[in-house]
Amino acid sequence: MRSLRNRAFITPLSFITLTLAVGNITLDLLSGSFRKDVFFVSIAIIVLAIPYFYRYAQRLVQPIGDLVPQAAGIARGRLEVSNHGEDDIPIELQSLAKTINEIGGKQARDFAAMQKLERVRSEFLANVSHELRTPIFAVQGFLETLLEGAVDDPKVNRDFLQRAGAQAERLNALLSDLIDISRIESGEMRMSFRLFDIQPFLRELVDEMQGIAEQKKIELYFSGNILPHHEVDVFGDKERIKQVMVNLIDNAVKYTNSGGSIKVELLNESPEIGQVTIRIQDTGIGIPPEHLPRLFERFYRVDKDRSRTSPGGTGLGLAICKHIVEAHRGKIWVESVPSKGSVFSFTLQKHPD
Repeated sequence: MRSLRNRAFITPLSFITLTLAVGNITLDLLSGSFRKDVFFVSIAIIVLAIPYFYRYAQRLVQPIGDLVPQAAGIARGRLEVSNHGEDDIPIELQSLAKTINEIGGKQARDFAAMQKLERVRSEFLANVSHELRTPIFAVQGFLETLLEGAVDDPKVNRDFLQRAGAQAERLNALLSDLIDISRIESGEMRMSFRLFDIQPFLRELVDEMQGIAEQKKIELYFSGNILPHHEVDVFGDKERIKQVMVNLIDNAVKYTNSGGSIKVELLNESPEIGQVTIRIQDTGIGIPPEHLPRLFERFYRVDKDRSRTSPGGTGLGLAICKHIVEAHRGKIWVESVPSKGSVFSFTLQKHPD
């Protein structure tokens, strides 16, 4: 399989060689009738060579002409082209066709990604609108009722104001989570990574959150397979890890009935792999298995029964946790058995590299 360069060089060279050979014979043997015969033979050779070279050149250039409409099709939005598949096509043209195919394939993938992004954006805006509308309408309804005369009724005015305040708090939490997830996904949220001892950090955090657990008479405690005064350094942003822990423990409290328990564990079973595992295990209502794969999606709701059991959140907390853990080069997952409880686990790296 010759390249286009070789063909372009050998073809005219062969033609010139043939012409010179005929000329030499003509010059050396010009005599009598033989001179006339050589002349006609030369003319015949040239006449026969013209259509041959024409067809040859056309065959050589035709693949280029075929690529032009394919490239134009890509420019108009037709994002797939096909190679000719003929072995006789020069290497350069086969490479060009392959490159055009790659361009079309890349544009097709980019277009599909843009469509997916647009769908995600539309769904996100729809979810945000729905989540914002609920507390806003609730606050509006409470205030309108108060203005219509309920403000003078001591039996309901304080209750309505407290409910309006609770909805305002929910709205504020939703906006804060929206800002957080927007900053995380856009890369604007900067994290301050450093080495710190994770064990006292978790103990202090559990102590801080005893209040919300005690309100529901839930036992919240820390456990681990590590000696109390043994340092276990991890590399991460303490504030963002605290955000993850607060969210997971708060969820565990919400979905655990009074008299239940929540255990926070620090596992360092395989120090050689360079990471630790943190687990939050509750004895709550659990999660049906069909919901587990989508639990970390934004605004995903499990079911109405679970929502009625306890106050709902913003629907963004677990998605934020997932983003933060992945930014720490870790992973987060959940295991759950309905009516028996759930276990949320995530890993953290011990070293910067």
